[in-house]
Amino acid sequence: MEIKQTAVAGTLESSDIQIMISKGTNDFEIELESDVKKQFGDQITKVITDTLKQLGVTSAKIKAVDKGALDCVIKARTIAAGQRALGTTDKPEWEVL
Repeated sequence: MEIKQTAVAGTLESSDIQIMISKGTNDFEIELESDVKKQFGDQITKVITDTLKQLGVTSAKIKAVDKGALDCVIKARTIAAGQRALGTTDKPEWEVL
């Protein structure tokens, strides 16, 4: 599926992550800001890309600002931003959960 518009989900509060998704040219371009990037950057990136692939997204530009979010929060914020960007909020992809 193709990204139709730029979308954001999440906050900059502690234990959360803010994810912004916009149109990409090729594959996934992820810009990650996190205090724990050295330890958990690969895992955060994997959760984001796996979740977007489950939504059917093949390319996107993603900016993620992590404030210590758990994997379940990262996935939830990615689903919310992804569905907003795809314009599918009226018909959620429950199987992705």
